[in-house]
Amino acid sequence: MKIVHVVYSLEMGGAESLVVQLCRLQRASGHEVSVCVYSRIGTLGEAIQAEGFRVHLLGEAPVSKTMLRCYKLFAQLSPDVVHCHNPAPTLQAALSARLAGVDAIISTRHSLVAPPYDTAQEIKFNLFSVFCDWVVGICDATSNNLRHTPLALKGRIVRVYNGTVRIEPAPPAQHPPKRGFTLLFVGRLAEVKDLPVLINAVALALPYVPGLNLWIVGDGPTRAELEDLVRRLGIAGQVSFWGERHDVARFFSSADVYAMSSVSEGLPMSLLQAMSIGLPTLVTDVGGMAEIVRNFDCGLYTPVGDPEAMSEAIIQLASNPEQLKIFSTRARDAYNAHFTLEQMNDAYMELYRGNPA
Repeated sequence: MKIVHVVYSLEMGGAESLVVQLCRLQRASGHEVSVCVYSRIGTLGEAIQAEGFRVHLLGEAPVSKTMLRCYKLFAQLSPDVVHCHNPAPTLQAALSARLAGVDAIISTRHSLVAPPYDTAQEIKFNLFSVFCDWVVGICDATSNNLRHTPLALKGRIVRVYNGTVRIEPAPPAQHPPKRGFTLLFVGRLAEVKDLPVLINAVALALPYVPGLNLWIVGDGPTRAELEDLVRRLGIAGQVSFWGERHDVARFFSSADVYAMSSVSEGLPMSLLQAMSIGLPTLVTDVGGMAEIVRNFDCGLYTPVGDPEAMSEAIIQLASNPEQLKIFSTRARDAYNAHFTLEQMNDAYMELYRGNPA
């Protein structure tokens, strides 16, 4: 099968990492896979180019010109499948793929799509999704939200859980220095992650959990203000900023709990990575994160924007090692049963063949 994935860019990000993982697995399964990029090839794109994947850079342009470029590319490649990821690639590529005679056209929405959403954007997306065979939400929350957008084609919306490559435990010699009960966050440092809530929760819990630490792995536009908040709270000795890393296994292997305080999430890859290695989770009650914790009872969730509630959850987790062990087992079992990369790919291959689960 000849498959083309269409993305805005291949800069570092959760959806982009998922696309790269899909490409690798699909090629390993004998399919011919390439990627069509609208904006920038990025670090992930450069990485898979070095692995021999073809990455077609269209370049930013008005939508009509981009659609024409997509049509010419698809007419040249004659793919069996065009798989668009998120709204802009769907608007730019779905109609072009249909006109080029592509057999299967899929669009995956990687975000939560929760109201208040951009109504005009969702109407445009739904008008262009008529050219798609299936529209995929990456968790039940996303799929349900999509069904409630204006002009949604409800019969074409399906759920395919995100999946990811399993994190293999790092040898103890590679673990970061650890002084006590340690929380871990891995991801982009952006406003939507609402990391001030997690940092304030650590400050509130610290008197009750001596040795409490927070590792923040990642980089982004809010890093400077987060570092300033840590200094103002007087907890610089408890919060470590590690920057963007490629050796994340050593952090997952050593931490005690994976924590996210986001105000909006679909189903983050880092959460699934944490589950794969058996880390209990502490998340906010939003999107696929809380959906997973509720469905599989593998951690705790607290209200969005509530550092007091999150601090109480931290204290509860740190003071109950037996409960942590139970959450750890449930997290690993849930990953193995539902969130492996192979399971996600199998579900997509069925959609490519026209067979929704």
